[in-house]
Amino acid sequence: MRAPETTTTRRLLLRRPTLDDAPVIFDRYAGDRDVTRWLGWPRHLSVTETEAFIKWSDQSWSTTPAGPYLIFARQGGQLLGSTGLDIETPWRATTGYVLARDAWGQGYATEATFAMAELADALELRRLYAICHVEHRASARVLQKAGFQREGVLRRYIVFPNLGAGSPSDVECWSRVR
Repeated sequence: MRAPETTTTRRLLLRRPTLDDAPVIFDRYAGDRDVTRWLGWPRHLSVTETEAFIKWSDQSWSTTPAGPYLIFARQGGQLLGSTGLDIETPWRATTGYVLARDAWGQGYATEATFAMAELADALELRRLYAICHVEHRASARVLQKAGFQREGVLRRYIVFPNLGAGSPSDVECWSRVR
């Protein structure tokens, strides 16, 4: 079974990225220092880096049942951010999200995360998980509201390149299990 390349929620349109999206992705969130602060990938310094992300996305979509989705407002069509499923095994995937600053605090992250959980269920995945920096309380709250349960802290797990610390940081691991 494969995920649809486009899906909707009450307020959102989620669709697979294309190369034509690169400039707006860069402008809206990938090149924004504040938006990328808590992410596990480095802030993009050029549209070329965003194009590389889309090529990676295409690879993911061609080799697994799902991949990244862009998040758009159904009303007005504005790009809000990105989410997706990173399929690790036939039974397990990870998810996450990133939103442009003007989309923060409006429930879009929770709505997109619910959509990814529903998609994981449709793909018959047994485990969907997400990680967040231990100090990023807003993300932990989103995961909790989306029905994920906190499993614990993974110590010195991942480097957050936009925080400036070169060593791995502790993260919380949250999951939904079927």
